[in-house]
This record gives sequence, structure tokens and C-alpha cells, in this order.
Amino acid sequence: MKKTIKISIRELVEFVYKEGSIDLRFQARSSMTTGTRLHQKLQKEYKEGDEKEVFLKGELTYEDILYQLEGRCDGIHYEEGKVIIEEIKSTAKRLDLIEEGSRVHWAQGECYAYLLAKEKQLSQIDVQLTYIEVESEQTKSFHQTYSFEELEQIVTAILVAYTPFAILLLNNEVNKMESIEDLTFPFPTYRKGQKKLAGAVYKTVSESKSLYANAPTGTGKTISTLFPTIKAMGKENSKWIYVTAKTITRTVAEEALHLLEGEGLSHRTVTITARDKICFKEETICQKEYCEFANGYYDRINGALIDILTNETILTRPIIETYARDHKVCPFEFSIDLSYLVDGVICDYNYIFDPKVSFKRMSDEGKKKTTLLVDEAHNLVGRGREMYTASLKKSDFSQIKKLYSAHEALRRSLTAVNKQFLRIKKEDGSDIRSELDAEFIESVMGFIEIAEKSLGEAGKEWSEDFMQLYFDSLSFVRISNLFSKEHRFVIGRSSNDLEVKLYCIDPSKLIKQVAKPYHSSIFFSATLHPFSYYFQQLGGGEEDYRFLMPSPFQHEQWQVGIHPISTRFSDRERTLPSITHSIAETFNQYTGNYLIFFSSYAYMEEAYERLNKESMLKADTIIQEPNMNEGEREAFLQQFQSEREQPVIGFAVLGGIFSEGIDLKGDRLKGVIVVGVGLPQPSEEQEIIKDHFNTLGMNGYDYAYVYPGLNKVFQAGGRLIRSEEDIGVLKLIDDRYLTPKYRSLLLDEWSNYRVIT
Repeated sequence: MKKTIKISIRELVEFVYKEGSIDLRFQARSSMTTGTRLHQKLQKEYKEGDEKEVFLKGELTYEDILYQLEGRCDGIHYEEGKVIIEEIKSTAKRLDLIEEGSRVHWAQGECYAYLLAKEKQLSQIDVQLTYIEVESEQTKSFHQTYSFEELEQIVTAILVAYTPFAILLLNNEVNKMESIEDLTFPFPTYRKGQKKLAGAVYKTVSESKSLYANAPTGTGKTISTLFPTIKAMGKENSKWIYVTAKTITRTVAEEALHLLEGEGLSHRTVTITARDKICFKEETICQKEYCEFANGYYDRINGALIDILTNETILTRPIIETYARDHKVCPFEFSIDLSYLVDGVICDYNYIFDPKVSFKRMSDEGKKKTTLLVDEAHNLVGRGREMYTASLKKSDFSQIKKLYSAHEALRRSLTAVNKQFLRIKKEDGSDIRSELDAEFIESVMGFIEIAEKSLGEAGKEWSEDFMQLYFDSLSFVRISNLFSKEHRFVIGRSSNDLEVKLYCIDPSKLIKQVAKPYHSSIFFSATLHPFSYYFQQLGGGEEDYRFLMPSPFQHEQWQVGIHPISTRFSDRERTLPSITHSIAETFNQYTGNYLIFFSSYAYMEEAYERLNKESMLKADTIIQEPNMNEGEREAFLQQFQSEREQPVIGFAVLGGIFSEGIDLKGDRLKGVIVVGVGLPQPSEEQEIIKDHFNTLGMNGYDYAYVYPGLNKVFQAGGRLIRSEEDIGVLKLIDDRYLTPKYRSLLLDEWSNYRVIT
């Protein structure tokens, strides 16, 4: 029986013919839009009867594989009985350096010519390869005539080269589908509520819908989402992407896949690690002169892809690194290339939601077959705001102007931006505006254009500060294109600088817009609480499914106490002795390892010093430092062992690296104490959020302060009970926990609290 592979012409010819090195010295980030503009410029000159952007498709069989080829050719000309396929390529190269055109570009034109000749039954057809120089907008064309037989031979030769890879992909696909059919849940029984969550996910994926699920700690939400998503896989949804904010959560997803593999699953996944973390070199400089893994990357990558996909299934960071070294390829680019070929991808939010970083090669067709699994979805609200916010400072432009004062075109463009900063500075009116400043944006676009031309100049070295300003400006213009009534144009003034910010108040519409083209989306977390707030902020609508699951743990596993002492900023000095006494009292009563969370580093350090100075605790004390690296974090957590001579007390910050995603089961953690209610620091931005939601008739203070603060508290408390056997002590220190609002928002499993007086 014939097997079928559907593949785009571009993908096919790039696999067979792409060669050379990775060189990220400079690539105009606006090159895609520039390329489109230049294509359109040439196409406007087409005469009547010529066609542009023509979709072509056709079939060809080789070695029992039916290849369905398709693609969109740039143009078709009809001249004096001739038919000419035109392939247009924009290039930063000087035209006099291009002598005959690249083989990969010719192959693309030849494949389109073959499809058209076959469809129209043409015995002869021409291919024209046109290069347009970005700088000058001048063109250079190459022309060749082919018989249909010649084209058939060329396309067949391309398929001969591609077929070993096609056979590998097809065999993997057959094995995957057979293994999914027999796949069973990797545990003897489901936990309380777990089967219902898995059922809800399966139904959602099968129906191509979206689901928002609150699944408390201990429900095994990773396996409960991955297992049904994989079980629901078919032709319509043949891929999944698991996105999360934390490295540790990625490890949990990998562990779940190993469990499923133990049940017989045959299916390939890749975990993407950030470029600067996985880079083999001391500095991340992606140039062939500096990096042997970038030099000749495209000459070696096909061998690396075939090798790893033949021999491995769960492609974690260590496995990627091993094969990357063996084949001498860049491990980051290797993982990105793999992400388009595997069944599942585990990565950070930004590869999906951030307009700067998201997977650029994933087509809408690919998204239609992909299910998005968004873990720890509560984090996406804050991250979404960050990703859809951009800012520029006047001082950065002034500094670069001084640095390159001799570069006339650059100096003029920087002066133009500075003038706009000065105009904004002098203007009367509000510093928080709901409209974009078109003149300012235009000046930044002018700078980007000149910066790109300058960066393309041969033999020049540019400072990191200049590159950073260029990328910041690009990001600013990109966000200006997304600007809506959920954004504000904010002017920040200080004595010696001026900052202009496009601030995203509510990311819900943009999150929804990104998720919409995907086959299905599952947003889940242990703390989508209060649910209505997160449902709205993550873009939930009437048509979407909701799932709220009770905690699988018993109330008796928690010993919850509320100590009503004020932690408000104005009271801190006065109440600190009472708070440290309360901490010591809890520890002495229920001795064991503790985590104590504070709302800020300063507050945490004051309490830490006081407790140590007065020797209130017979324990080893450790404290979270700002910007801890992975090794330091690991060392901190390693202190929490059940067989210690003397218990350990860890001091940490709410909302920080130790308040979520860590798993200290059994006696590794006896108690958690939370000091405060986690309110964000008052700031102009939080006030903008508050005012925005007030005008919509909602409680703006809750949206800006209470809900984000309590989420940090729920996350920190969630470190305590991790399994059916765990029991522990949770103490909440703040008098606000006893007000009607906070009492109504407490988690159900914390509702049997006692008040400490």
C-alpha cells in the first residue's frame, strides 16, 4: 500500500540543497516584511495577463511513496507562446557578487515549473530567477529553458535524495499511531478527580476546542493532560506543544513521557533550551569565524537529524548536546529544526506567545494540527503583559549618537528620534495616553531603516549597545502594530531621562489571538484562582470549556493557622518582633524543615537577621539570594533532606524561584509560613491596571493588587502537601486574611483554619 507525504516545495528543496553556515552577525529582523515589499514592487510591474502568487500542487510517486507537492510561486509570465515561472529572492548581497544563482533557489523554480507543466501539459517551460538587492532595489535575472522530461528528472532526483528521510518519518508515524492505540494510563489507578480531568482534555482535543482547568497540586496534572492529548492524536491533530515558564516543570513533562514510553508509546519529542544556556562556546556569537558549530551547519544538519530521529525518542537537553557534538552542529538551531519534525515540543511560553521569539516557520496549516498545552497558566498573565509591552529611553539614543557621530546617516536618524523625545517632553497633557504617537513611531522606524543599512555595511564592527537599541526599537514598532484599547502610551520622566513605553494592561485578547489558529488549547494550573479573573485574563470566552477540580488531599493533612498581625509597610518596624516570635513559636511547636516566604528581599533580610541575632531557632538557616543560578538553586533545595541532624529553615521571596514548581515530598518539608498577602508594590503600572478595570465596572484594585498577590500566596502554600501521605503546618501571618474578602478567596483546603491570638 502506498504511503503519502504532503510537503511544501520550499521545505523539500531546502532539505536537499541548503548549505553553508549559520551567521547571525546581522539579519535584518524586518527582512521578511522588506522581502514582501520588494516582491510586491516587482509584481506590480507585471503586464496584463501575467499571474502572481499562484498556488500550485501535484503528485509524484517514488519508491511506493506518493509525494503530494505544493507551494506558491511568485509569478507566471506569458510571452510569445512561452510560459515563464519566476522565482524572486531579495538579497543583502551586492548583485555583481551573484554569478549564477543559488542551487536551492533554482530547484524551487524548477519544482514549480514541473507542477505547472504537468498541470497544463506543457512540453517546454522557462524558469526565471530574479534577485532584488535590498539596498539599491536593483534587480538581476537568470533564465533557463527546460523540457518537461528534464524537469521530471530534476524533481525525481530531489525525491531520491529526500526519500531516506521520508521513509524514517513515515515509519515513525506508523509506529506512533499503532502504539497510541494500545496506550494505557501509566498508573494502576487514577487519583481523585484525575480521570475527569483526563476526560475533559480528551473531549476538548477531540472537538478542537479550548479548555481552562484549575487542577490543584497533587492531581498529577502533567500526566492528566499529556496522556489524553496523545491518545486523541490523529491526522487532524498530529502534534502537541507543551509550554511552561519554569525549567523544573519541563523536567516533570519529560518524566511523564518516560512513563508513557514505559507503557509502549513510540513517539518523538524535543525540549528546547534557550540559546545562551545550551551554547557550547564561552560567548554566544553565531558566526562561522568564531564558532565551529555554526560553520558549515547546513552541510551537516541532515545527517544529524536522521541520526537522532532514528535512535532517540525523548530528546532532552543532554541528548541534544551529545548528538550536536557528534555531528558538530549548533545545539540550539538543531533543537529548533527538530521541533518542526517531532510529535511533541516542550518549551518556554515565549516560543508561542512572544512576537519577538515565536516559531517563525510554523505555518497556519501546521498550527491547525497542533494542540497547545499551557502549564502553570497563571504565569502567562504577567508574562503576557511583559511580552506585549515595549519601551525606549532617550538616553540610549543620545549615547549611540555620541558613539557614531561621524556616521552621517545614522546621526541624522538618531537626531530625528531625539527631537521627538524633546517634543513629547515639552507637550502639555497626560503622561498616560490611550492613543499612539504616530510621529514618534515614524521616527523610530526611520532609525531602524538606517540602522539596518549601516549593519549591512561590510567590514564594520558595531557595539553591543547599538545592537541592543536596534532590537529594542524593532520590538517597540512590533508592539505598536498590536496597540489597542488594552494598551497605554506612557511617558516616564526623571531628572535626567525620558522613557516612552507601550504598556499592555490586559493581555487577554492577544493571548486568545495567538492560540486561535491552533487545533486546540488547554490552559491549566494548580492556582487559576479566583477562576473568573484568570479565565478573563487568559482570553476565555463563552464557547470555551471550564474545569474546576477539588483538591485530592484531605483537609486533615493541613494544619492551617492565621495570625492576624499587620504586615503593612507603615507597621513593619513595629510588628517585626511579633512576627519573628510567631515564626519561632510555630517552628518550636512543630519542628522540621520550613520555608518562610516574604513579600520583598528587604523585609525577608530584616526578619532573617533578627531571628539569627536572637538565636530563636535551633535550626540551620539559609536565604534566597537575588539572581541565583541553577547550581545555587539546586544547592538551596538540596538542604531540605528528611534525615538532617538539625532542621533547615529557608527564607524565600513570594513569587520567586522557590515559591512554585518545587517538590519537597514527605519529611523534606514540615511547614510553610507566609508573611503578608503578597500585594505587588504600588506603581504607576499597577495603578493603570486598576483604573482600566474600574472603568470597565470591575474591581480594579482586586485585578491590580489582590488577585496577583494571593496567587503568590497560593503557590507558596502549595509547596507543602505534595502527596496523599504528606501532612504539614501552614501559617498565614497578616490581619487581612480575616477580612470578608480574603476569607472568601482562601482555597477550600485551607478553610479549616484556626485563628492564633
